[in-house]
Amino acid sequence: MNIKLEQYKIFNEAATTLSFSEAARNLFITQSAVSQAISLLEKELKIQLFVRMKKGVILTKEGELLYQNINQALNLITNAENQLSNLRELEEGELVIAAGDSVSEFFLTPYLSKFHDLYPNVTIKVVNRTSIEIYELLKNGQVDLGFVNLPIHDESLTFNECFIIHDIFVGKNPSNKIYSYKELSKLPLILLEESSNSRNYLNKQFAKNGIKLHPQMELGAHSLLLECVKERLGVACVIKEFSSRYLNKEVFELQVQTPLPTRSIGYAYLSRKSLSAPSIKFIELIHKKEVQ
Repeated sequence: MNIKLEQYKIFNEAATTLSFSEAARNLFITQSAVSQAISLLEKELKIQLFVRMKKGVILTKEGELLYQNINQALNLITNAENQLSNLRELEEGELVIAAGDSVSEFFLTPYLSKFHDLYPNVTIKVVNRTSIEIYELLKNGQVDLGFVNLPIHDESLTFNECFIIHDIFVGKNPSNKIYSYKELSKLPLILLEESSNSRNYLNKQFAKNGIKLHPQMELGAHSLLLECVKERLGVACVIKEFSSRYLNKEVFELQVQTPLPTRSIGYAYLSRKSLSAPSIKFIELIHKKEVQ
């Protein structure tokens, strides 16, 4: 027999769709090319594979048996091709990540370092943006992964939680006083800029209690908040998980009557776009949590 792989691919598509015309459209060939390939295959195998109907076709018993085996074989070939492609991507690919400044500095850095050790030939690009800007970058296909504040409801994106964060207030000196939201609002507050997700979250939590915040200082970076508190310039709202280098050493957490609700950080990617091999490997590192 002199049967070519292409004939089996055409047969597999026709058996899947039960339509020569639909198979032709899916394979970007003519319907006559499908018919000829099937006829030649039947001639080579000396069996009838399809019963031709007025509308479409149906498989014979022999055709069904061949379809089950050919479909599995082609899937194995496709999987092997994908694995080879993935290996090639990890030798010369690119990983583009979008994240906020604080997430990049306090969470992503060790994972980026580990990833670079494992796949030194993959180019890594990190774009620092707000969550809203990251959503647009993802939807436009400009980044592979975006690290954002959750929850967000968007059917075009797939989200997975990475870790929980706690927003706390810190001052220069330790204190046993327990503050209400109203008392906190009257302190010399140092907060992030209005455009940041953390600031918007804080504003909403205080607004639920009928309080509008009027900070004395607004800054663009989380680390600057801690530095300013260290220099006795006021009280700041910071993310506890990103402040370990300072807490109980140079700044101290203030006790609050009603602690702010926890938030979560997660990664997102475009649902309709297949993840690249570098993206898949980076996600695996995130879930293993071996570098933290």
